[in-house]
Amino acid sequence: MQGSLMNNYGPTPIMDRMSRHGSKIAKVVMQPGQDLFARVGSMIAYEGLIDFNPQPPQLGRIASSWATGEGVPLMTATGQGLLYLADYGKEVIVAQLAGEGLSINGKNVLAFDANLQWGIERVKGVNMLSGMGMFNVVVRGHGWVALTAKGNPIMLDTREAPTFVDTDALVAYTDGLRVEPRRTARLGGLIGRGSGEAFQLGFSGQGFVVVQPSEDERPSFSARG
Repeated sequence: MQGSLMNNYGPTPIMDRMSRHGSKIAKVVMQPGQDLFARVGSMIAYEGLIDFNPQPPQLGRIASSWATGEGVPLMTATGQGLLYLADYGKEVIVAQLAGEGLSINGKNVLAFDANLQWGIERVKGVNMLSGMGMFNVVVRGHGWVALTAKGNPIMLDTREAPTFVDTDALVAYTDGLRVEPRRTARLGGLIGRGSGEAFQLGFSGQGFVVVQPSEDERPSFSARG
């Protein structure tokens, strides 16, 4: 089939382990021995011989829930071929880590290479400020990561100036940045919305912060205890 249909919507050239097809689909080149962790239900298509395991033992620590009570259901993908991932039409961000780390809001995790080191870590300063907790997935090492955002995201360079973010709009940030909570006067709908209106997180250092234009409908922070 030729014409505009294939020209505009056909497969994109294969270049990297991970790439984007359009703005809302992640394409992953699968090879034997290069396993992938992906959000359960994110597979929309694949070419080749690829298998999926929705309950791998090594993911048991977060498959059911975190300390926040929010689940991050992941599956493993193995095999050879091309794998296409998406999450309800959200924008996709693809990044290659070269020894650094990335701290990601669990709701925004789409996929990451299984060879990366990863774990669940508390965002510094949040508990001290609000009496509530926020936990992120932190991935480190050499490999690829795919994230999602509600709407077209913006990447802010924290080297230029201290950067303050509404907690409900935060997608991810460079691991190792200085994180400081900042309390503001509660001004109703004038500053942020929902649970994030009374305080923000400030970031500074060598790195960046990814922010989405749509705040999450559910509070990022939940009181436990």
